[in-house]
Amino acid sequence: MQEKPLSNRERDCLHWSALGKTSWETAIILGVSERTVNFHIGNACSKLGVYNRRAAVALALRQGLLPSLID
Repeated sequence: MQEKPLSNRERDCLHWSALGKTSWETAIILGVSERTVNFHIGNACSKLGVYNRRAAVALALRQGLLPSLID
């Protein structure tokens, strides 16, 4: 598992990304700026040791850091 845990906001951003939302759409949902969403996604990528959003979502799902997408 990663050294630093993901923050709630990083998990939120990855969750919405996993559901196919863009940074802009996620920003609207969370009530923050698109830049803030990208900042949190970037931090999550760093913490997970990956280079892009898709890899971060895949790894977070595999490690059980995000809720299941099938409910």
